[in-house]
Amino acid sequence: MTTPTSARPQAQPRSAFKVFRTITTRWMDNDAYGHVNNVVYYSWFDTAVNAHLIEQGALDIHHGDTIGLVIETQCNYFSPLAFPQTIEAGIRVAKLGSSSVRYEVGLFAQGAELCAAHGHFVHVYVDKENRRPVKALPLNLKTVLETLV
Repeated sequence: MTTPTSARPQAQPRSAFKVFRTITTRWMDNDAYGHVNNVVYYSWFDTAVNAHLIEQGALDIHHGDTIGLVIETQCNYFSPLAFPQTIEAGIRVAKLGSSSVRYEVGLFAQGAELCAAHGHFVHVYVDKENRRPVKALPLNLKTVLETLV
């Protein structure tokens, strides 16, 4: 008996993403194989999304009552990135729930039409004090997230 397989992930075009954030690679991002190590990509996902939310006034990491906790993350790699290179992180929201959000991020070499990597992570937004999911996303956060759907 054979197990059905899902379609192989494909590199996404720029047009699939709503906003972009520039990220500069660092010398330490390269690994012994001469390209950015896979763990760095996850850091870029976090940086791109959270910086966008902070800049839009939707997330206050110091004084806000609501914080996002990552409960799931995944990445597919299509072509290498390396220092010195400028990366453009494309962001979109794939699913917007009452207390959770699935972000999708495409990492592009500067000016490239197709992403070098594509991944996602899911934030569950919780009360900062009791760490329980909020009943509804704060209005300012929801408003910003809706522009990314």
